[in-house]
Order: sequence, then C-alpha cells, then structure tokens
Amino acid sequence: MMANKLDPRRFPDFSERKIVDDHMERLDLHGINRREFLAFASISVIASATAMSAGFPSVALADSSGKMAHLMMTMRMEYTNNAQSGAAGAAEALGLDITSADGQFDSERQLNQFEQQIAAGTQAVMLHAPGGGSIKRIAQLANENKIWLDNTWGTLPWFTPFEAGDYYTMYAVPEEFSAHGAVTEEVCKAVMEKFGGGKLVGVTGVEGNSTDLIRSRGRDAAIAKFPKITLAGERPGKWNREDSLKAMEALISRHSDIVGVIGQNDDVADGCIAALRAAGMKPGSDVFVTGADGTTLGAEMIQSGQLYATSANVPQYMGALLTTRLFDVMNGWKPRAAERMMSWRSVAMTKKNVEPYLARYVNSNGVQPFDYMRMSKVKTPSDWDPQAELFPMDIDLEWGGIDKPSGWDYPAEYTKSRESGEAEAVRKEYADHYKIDFFGPSPMKG
Repeated sequence: MMANKLDPRRFPDFSERKIVDDHMERLDLHGINRREFLAFASISVIASATAMSAGFPSVALADSSGKMAHLMMTMRMEYTNNAQSGAAGAAEALGLDITSADGQFDSERQLNQFEQQIAAGTQAVMLHAPGGGSIKRIAQLANENKIWLDNTWGTLPWFTPFEAGDYYTMYAVPEEFSAHGAVTEEVCKAVMEKFGGGKLVGVTGVEGNSTDLIRSRGRDAAIAKFPKITLAGERPGKWNREDSLKAMEALISRHSDIVGVIGQNDDVADGCIAALRAAGMKPGSDVFVTGADGTTLGAEMIQSGQLYATSANVPQYMGALLTTRLFDVMNGWKPRAAERMMSWRSVAMTKKNVEPYLARYVNSNGVQPFDYMRMSKVKTPSDWDPQAELFPMDIDLEWGGIDKPSGWDYPAEYTKSRESGEAEAVRKEYADHYKIDFFGPSPMKG
C-alpha cells in the first residue's frame, strides 16, 4: 500500500546537532552519545521500512529505558494491587522505570497526578480511571505533551482514543457482558439445584461507572433465563470491601430470605461474605455468592468454599498488557485502528478449575506469570504471544444501553476498520499468535 512507503521528508534532519540533542533529551536517552544515537536512528528507519514493506505494523529499535507511571484508581482494591504486580513485572523485564500513584476514586486527583507526571518528564502513563470525569482532559494533555497513554476500566462511554489523538494508544478491558453473565448463571444454576429458585440481591461498584453498567447488564440478562429466580434489590459497594459490607447489611435487613448474591467484583464479594457471616448465614451453603476479576483473594475464597464463582480476567494480565503496549509505542511500534480498543476473554472460575489459577497467579513462589518479552511486538516481532484471548473491542456491546452524546457518530477509523475487514484480520492474527494458555502453567516455570 502507498501509505506504507518510506518518505525521507518526514524524518528529522539529524545532520543538525541541535536537532540531535533535542531528540535525545525528549527521548531521555541516558548513557547514549550522539554517535550511538545516530546509528540507532539509522537502524530504526531501516527496521521500520522493512517491517512496513512486509506488511507488518511499523517496528523500530530503541533503547529500552524509559519512564512510565501507573495512575491507580485506588489502593483499597486488591485488584489494583494485583494489577500493579503485573505492571511492575513487565516494566522490570522491559527495562522501564515505573512509579505509581493512588487516585483514591477521584478523577480530579488523577488529573492533578497526570499533570505532575508531565512535570516529571514521564514518557508514558497507564491509567486505571475510576470513571470518565477527567479522561478527555488527560487524553488532551497526553497528546499536547507527547506522553503515551492507555486506559482501562472506568472511562467516558462513547469517547474513544480516535477522538483524542495518536498518543491515547489504547483503551482495553475484558469483555464483561458475557463474563459477568457467565458467573451469574453459575450462581443461578446452584440456586436452582439446591433451592428450586429464590431471591438474589446485587452489590454493585461505583454508580455510573461504565464497567459497573455493563456488568449489571450481563447479570440481568443471565437472571432473565431463570424464571424462578428474581433480583430483589441492589446497592452500590463502590468496588471495596468496607462499603460492600455496609451495602450487604442493608440488603439483608430488607431481604432476609435471599439465596444468592451477585457481587460486581471480588473485593465487593469479600465484604458481602463478611456481612452474611455476621448475620448467621453460611456463604457457599445458605447463600451462593459470586464476584468478578479473579483476584488473589477471590481465588482463595473459591478454594475455601465461601465464594461460588468469579470471572477471572486476571488483574496481573491487565497490568502487563497495558505496560507492554506503552513500551511498544514508546519504541516505535504503531498500532492499527483495531488494536487501539481491545478486549480479552475472562474465564468463569469455580472450585472445578481454581487450582491451576492458584498455582500460576497466587502460589507461584516468585515465578512470573507471563513471558513479558513475548507480549512485546518490539522485543519479539515474529513470535509474539498475547497470552490471552485478545481481540478488537465491540463498542456497541461495551456501551450498549448507554445513551450516545448528542451529535455523536462512530469514529471514521473505527468504522473503516470493521468494514474493511481489518478488525476481523486482527482478531484472527491475535488468535493465531495465542499459544500460552491463560489458565495453563506459567511459561516462566522451568
């Protein structure tokens, strides 16, 4: 394709010493002299041209050092701490310096933290936003200051990376509609088998959060398949144990005859279980409880029989995936449109399949759960492996049921990607490269 031809006019004039120094400063290339930089720049151009001529996305060689930050939604969630573990593991393997900051469920606080990262010379930010309150401004600042950004979970529905600019490289979340529907069905089947039907209650996350909304839709669609089961009530648990315990206490006071609880994540489920036990009910026997995410605690609660099921999207994977994407774009790789909004497949986890998860992600004795090098298309351009079922996001599924803003239309890049067959080609390519089983043993285990 003509768009892939190498045009020398687009490259800086590296015969000018000032331009060389400027690029070295902005790229933060410590320990590299001008001669090494010029050699590196020449190799990068050749590598990029070769990759494009072969039909691959652009790849460039680069010094592996760099600064990134993980702006966390909150440190009160075990999920976030598990995700930080994956991010830190990937950063160490790829030679990135990583810092983290607690957003305390506050979008404005995260905006301030992002501005601090600009001042600190950070080159890339992994954002775990509590909602869409600041994402537009953060994306704007990222583009203006040439800071690579990716985001997960909380966002502004119908706002995509395409509307923000190239530096908002990816929005990625697990496909939650079917994932939360699957674990809800597990609880409903258990309720039908033991009680023949009955009442469920729901303890949700942060009200209005995009992930919370899609999980509720998945939950409700699953319950609708069981005419003898009803959702008697719900209250927000704000994604954490303490608020969920209070929410569950309030629901028990109104619905003492419940036989199931649908928690919107594993921290929520933990709080619900504590409230049920305090009320004299036995989780796993009198009441079946489900969570979501597949945290360390979630897996341990399934093993002990207190939690019946969870959707294991593996928090460490989120951290590793977003960190690897930042590393790749920092080092010259260019994603196609279909790679800028992606989802991965969760696994419905019960006592039947919890042991492999515990062995790989919880009781690993220090063995890393992923081959981070093979997650990088820069480090392993030919035999890269997403190490999960990763595929282009369907935004109508992700944000279905949420009103579109007035005058909103699908971004041209998104529409073209789907209509041209690019999205399907990307789906197939990632499926072909997926070799290391998400629920198999760690690839790093000798």
